[in-house]
Amino acid sequence: MTSTEPTENAKKCLKSLKKAVSETLDKKRRFGHYAVIWDGKKPVLRGDDAPVAND
Repeated sequence: MTSTEPTENAKKCLKSLKKAVSETLDKKRRFGHYAVIWDGKKPVLRGDDAPVAND
């Protein structure tokens, strides 16, 4: 049997991970720290103190 629906345990794990990431990103934002985020193609630096790329 192949199912694309995640198990209840997998759903709980994903919910927990999303909450942890959200809280961490919010904390970094409040402290003025930058974060590295994946935009689907490459890492992107976000935040007021993010280093500027010298391409």
